[in-house]
Amino acid sequence: MKINCIVIDPHALQRINTISKINSHHALRSTNEFSTSTDALEFLEDNNTDLIFLEIDTPNLNGFEFLDLIKTTGNGMPKVIITTKNTNHAFKSYRYDVVDFLAKPLNESLFQNAIDKVLKISSSKEQNKETDTQHIFIKSNLKKRKVYIKDIKWIEALGDYVKLITNNGSFVILSTMKAFENELPSKKFLRIHKSYIINLKKVERYNSKFVEIENSQIPLSRNKKNTLTDALNVASSQKL
Repeated sequence: MKINCIVIDPHALQRINTISKINSHHALRSTNEFSTSTDALEFLEDNNTDLIFLEIDTPNLNGFEFLDLIKTTGNGMPKVIITTKNTNHAFKSYRYDVVDFLAKPLNESLFQNAIDKVLKISSSKEQNKETDTQHIFIKSNLKKRKVYIKDIKWIEALGDYVKLITNNGSFVILSTMKAFENELPSKKFLRIHKSYIINLKKVERYNSKFVEIENSQIPLSRNKKNTLTDALNVASSQKL
């Protein structure tokens, strides 16, 4: 599956240049662009984003303030590559554990090196998930429960909670969708709608509007159909 990227940069030509490099790379997918960090915050709450290309010098909310905010949301921290002309930011940026710092204009070779680092980190984290998260512990009704990954059918949003539907019943958990999504193996689960995450192995059929799991129809966002098709192809070759 491709790495979902967004670009935050107040300069339109710089955004175009970065997006062009993203779309030319086999492992990356550009999902959105923003001229301010503030505009990106709402998008990140509801959309799976793996990598942010971030200009530090953005209006209203600068890049470092933006990073401070998303670190405290509990939704998981996407990987970040800083892209800026102001090299004075380089030292401070590494305090935020960014993957790389690229000076503008973006050099092709250095861009590729940064993406190689992202791929290496992603591969390592996914291997750990596959090994360590065959089950998860959830807290529901003041009790901690062990839930096996293979038993999860889908997850749906309920305001400040999520509802976990499994082979052994349903559980309501205090969590955001994004935070819960980060606990799941990405090759086995997919967020197909703002309010739904599905177990790819449980899908019986789908069309342009719905995914069907055990006679339940789950809404499918229009822009997720191609992503779902790709994910199902990957999932079919994986053991659960």
